[in-house]
Amino acid sequence: MLNPVTPAFEAELRAILPAAAFKDATPYVTEPRGRWKGQGFVVAPASTDEVAAVVRACAAARIGIVPYSGGTGLVGGQIMETGPAPVVLTLDRMTRIHAVYPSENVLVCDAGVILADVQKVAEDADRMFALSLASEGSARIGGLLATNAGGVNVLRYGNARAQCLGLEVVRPDGSIWRGLSRLRKDNTGYDLRNLMIGSEGSLGIITAAALRLVPRPAATGAAMMVVPSPQAALDLLALAGDVIGDSLSAFELINRQGFDFLSEVGPEVKTPFAEIPEWCVLIDVGMSASGDPVASLTTLFELGMNAGLTTDGVIAQSAGQRADLWAIRENIPEANRRIGSISSHDISVPLSTIPDFIDAGKARLAKLGDYRINCFGHLGDGNLHYNVFPQPGWTRADHEDDRQAVKTLVHDLAHEFGGSVSAEHGVGRLKVSDLATYASPEKLAMMRAIKTALDPMGIMNPGAVVPII
Repeated sequence: MLNPVTPAFEAELRAILPAAAFKDATPYVTEPRGRWKGQGFVVAPASTDEVAAVVRACAAARIGIVPYSGGTGLVGGQIMETGPAPVVLTLDRMTRIHAVYPSENVLVCDAGVILADVQKVAEDADRMFALSLASEGSARIGGLLATNAGGVNVLRYGNARAQCLGLEVVRPDGSIWRGLSRLRKDNTGYDLRNLMIGSEGSLGIITAAALRLVPRPAATGAAMMVVPSPQAALDLLALAGDVIGDSLSAFELINRQGFDFLSEVGPEVKTPFAEIPEWCVLIDVGMSASGDPVASLTTLFELGMNAGLTTDGVIAQSAGQRADLWAIRENIPEANRRIGSISSHDISVPLSTIPDFIDAGKARLAKLGDYRINCFGHLGDGNLHYNVFPQPGWTRADHEDDRQAVKTLVHDLAHEFGGSVSAEHGVGRLKVSDLATYASPEKLAMMRAIKTALDPMGIMNPGAVVPII
C-alpha cells in the first residue's frame, strides 16, 4: 500500500533540493484531451543525482512517483487521478546536450531536452535525428523513449526504440544504471535498454539517452496522390517500394473527413485539389545527392495511373510546396481536437487487412449510431488513427454515454484482425483494462513478473501499464 505526500515529506524534499526544483502543480496535472485531472506534489530535479535523491526518499516513505516529460501523452500515463497523492517528477529542467559525435552518428542528451531542439542540434552537425511527430515542439526525449513513440518516419527509420543506443536510468530504489553506451553491438546479457523503452516510467526514470543520428538526405521531396480506395493506396505503397526503395520515408493515408474538418474549424491550410478526394496519400522521400525526388515521384505517379491506383496528384516542386503538403497532415490532429472526438483510437493491423478493417469499422459503427469517422495515419507501418466524431450540430458531450461502446467496438475489431489497440501512444492508464482484455495471460504474467522484480513496492508510475493489485 502506497502512502500520500504529506507536509512533512514535502519538507524533507525541500531540504535535499534547491528552491528552483519546486513548481506550481497546475500545468502538470492536466492532459491534452482534458479527460483527467491529476494530483501530486511537483518536483523538477536538474540532474540525475537529484532525481536519484527524490526516488530514494520516495522509496523510503513508500510514496508513488509519476514521471512527467512533455505532457503530450494521450493515454493518461503522466496523470494519476486517484489514489494516494504522488510526487510528480518533471524533467523539464534537465535540458543539457552532453555531446555530439558526428562521425559516430550519435548525440547524448538529458531526457528533458525537447525533440525539436535535438533535431536542431543534429542539423547543425549536418546530421538528422529521424524521430518526427506533431508534438515535437513540446515532447521531450525521456517521454518519447518511455512511450516508444512512433511518428511519420517509422516506415524508414523505425520508432523511438530504433533511435536509441543507450540510456541512463534511475531505478525504483534510487540507484542509477549508467548505460549511456554508444555501441551498436553489445550482446552482454539481457537488453535492459529496450526493456526500459516503452515501459512508460513504470520500471524506472530515464534521465539521459544516447541517440542514433543518420545522414541528412541531400534531396527531399513529397507528393500527394489521389487514390480510389484504401486498397489502391496499399497497392501504391507496394509499387512505391519497388520504384523508390529505401528512400521512401513516409506514406500517409488521408481521408476526406480530415480535409472537411480543416475547412470547418481550421487550422487554415492550402488545399492542393479543386475537388477534395475521398482518399489520398501523402508520400515523402529522402535521397542522396545523386537522387531526383521529383523524377522518382513522377515515375511512381505515372505507373500508378497506368495501373489504376491513382487518379490525380500534386508533386512538390520546392521545399515550400513540400511543407504545404505536410501542413495538411500535421494539422489534422488539431482539427480533430477542435471538433472533439467521441472516442479516438490508435490502432494497428496487418497491412494487407487495412481495407477490410476500414470497411468493417464503417459498417459496424453505422449500426451503433450516426457518426463521422476520420480515419488517417501511417499506412506504411499499419498504424491508423481511427477517430469517431459527432455529426454537425452535436458535441462529444452529447455522446458521452456512447464513448465506451464505440471504443470497445473499434478495439474488438482491431483485435479480430490480429492488430493492436495501442500502436504508438502506449498503454498509460487509459488502456490498462484493454491490455487485460486483449493480451494473452502469458504476456500479462511476464509483464507483472518484471514489474514485481524491478519495482517490488510499486512506486513507479502506479497504475500505469500494469494495474495495481
